[in-house]
Amino acid sequence: MDLGLAGNVYLLTGASRGLGLATARHLVADGAHVVLAARDEATVTRAAEELTAAGPGRAHPVAADLGAEETPQRLVAAAREEFGRLDGAVLSVGGPPGGALRDTTDEQWRQAFETVHLGPLRLARAVLDGAQPGSPVAVTVVLSTSVRAPLPNLAISNGLRPGLAMAAKTLADEYGPEGHRVNLILPGRISTDRVREIDAATGDADAARARSEAGIPLRRYGEPEEFGAVAAFITSPRASYMSGAVTTVDGGLTRAL
Repeated sequence: MDLGLAGNVYLLTGASRGLGLATARHLVADGAHVVLAARDEATVTRAAEELTAAGPGRAHPVAADLGAEETPQRLVAAAREEFGRLDGAVLSVGGPPGGALRDTTDEQWRQAFETVHLGPLRLARAVLDGAQPGSPVAVTVVLSTSVRAPLPNLAISNGLRPGLAMAAKTLADEYGPEGHRVNLILPGRISTDRVREIDAATGDADAARARSEAGIPLRRYGEPEEFGAVAAFITSPRASYMSGAVTTVDGGLTRAL
């Protein structure tokens, strides 16, 4: 399916691996250009080189910390300087440290708030406020199924993700009259480094995965490319009447509607 992405330009955060990189692959394969942002310069540069080599779109790397206040303007400027336009963003960040609520510290909450909540919110506003008149943008926020139900041993994620989801819904309300779209995607158990780390933290990664898969109706973890295809569609012009929507990509795991 042609998603109408040829020549469009998108920012992607957390894009050197996992869900962000998988989404970038789909966008570039459909002809979009992307600005990849991640903390580690070497990793994000390698990811951009891989994407550009595969084409037909191009990727430009930027080493950046989403928790830094200057990052949003840096990324918006990088897109305009490198490609001359900006059509939207896919905002994904690494998860906060795991642990039970009773064991977390105030400092862990403060640090996670800056990167997991305030960082994506700042960038979403920068993309939306920086849109050119008559050129609607699409912002897709990648969160977690913890928006709908708490996940074991991920107290900080359970506390912060739902708030960002509601803020994104509010952005969809506020910027919709200008033609801009804001949507959310909630991945479940996708086979990424982050999920493998969570499984390994139990002491027996294979057993943890088997337990998790037993509770998923499709009886398996998702692949990053499966998630990326959904994220690319939602961000694309083909989903032009989709805004304020919350899409779950979890193999049927979440029981709530």
